[in-house]
Amino acid sequence: MRRQTTIIACFLVAMFSLVGSTVASATVKGIYINQGTLENTAKLNELIQQSKAVGINTFVVDLQKVTRNYQKNINLIKQNGIRYVVRIVVFPDGGRAQQIKSKEYWQNRAKLIDTAVSMGADEIQLDYIRYSSKQSPSAQNAKDVKEVIKFFKQRADSHKVPLQIDIFGEVSFKESPRIGQNIELFADTIDGACPMVYPSHYHPYQTHSKQPYETVYKSLKALKSKFDNNSTPFKLIPYVEASNYHYRMSSAQKSRYVLAQIKAAEDAKADGWYVWSPTNAYGSLFDALKGRGNSTTASTVPAKAKEKATIVN
Repeated sequence: MRRQTTIIACFLVAMFSLVGSTVASATVKGIYINQGTLENTAKLNELIQQSKAVGINTFVVDLQKVTRNYQKNINLIKQNGIRYVVRIVVFPDGGRAQQIKSKEYWQNRAKLIDTAVSMGADEIQLDYIRYSSKQSPSAQNAKDVKEVIKFFKQRADSHKVPLQIDIFGEVSFKESPRIGQNIELFADTIDGACPMVYPSHYHPYQTHSKQPYETVYKSLKALKSKFDNNSTPFKLIPYVEASNYHYRMSSAQKSRYVLAQIKAAEDAKADGWYVWSPTNAYGSLFDALKGRGNSTTASTVPAKAKEKATIVN
């Protein structure tokens, strides 16, 4: 009986490994899942079924601490053939100089990689891998951040798991000496880059919010143009946004808005896309993917929509 159980276990491991490798070679279509949603089994299962129905194959999941439901529900994700990419916030709100240069701090955060891999993480994604926006601009800042990335890359490599990083959308056009992000400098240290090309985060946001396709497409083409043959030496998987926080939008407008961004990522020949919603509200995304025959380049934000906030970047 024990031998039979062992054989079955080996078969299941092999099966999930085959599914993971198949998805990894396909275009990435992912959504972000916060830890609260991950631990809510009913909500998570609903998102799994809705995602599978429209071809979403990857969940980017926060890891802050491990709970009983965390491991159980990660298993649920993987049993449904969906890749688990763990999102690790390295320096919440951007690092101070003392944190950026503290190997003890790096080590504590890197333990999350070990934990995630033990639970079956297919890939590691580092967010807030940058200086605080209050840091004085300097070319040295990006060099400091690269040392942190190299440390995390070595840890990921020890587990044979790819490493990707999130970067500001503006870094697609030029380096940011204040926060220390330079994609050309980082290129030989990463397996993937995820520029957060949210139209709501570009200046002036009123213009970019009404041009979601153009904003995303031009950003990705600008990033690719920095490399030989307009081809990045790493996987390029941008984050797009499910809605625009500056405006009140109907469900139909949200669907057109997110689909325009996805279409731009595809036309720019990115390696896939992730959709960001901090509350994991993806109804409009699912509706958009079900009815992809709709136009994707028309303006999606009402001209007289009421502004709710101003941009802080």
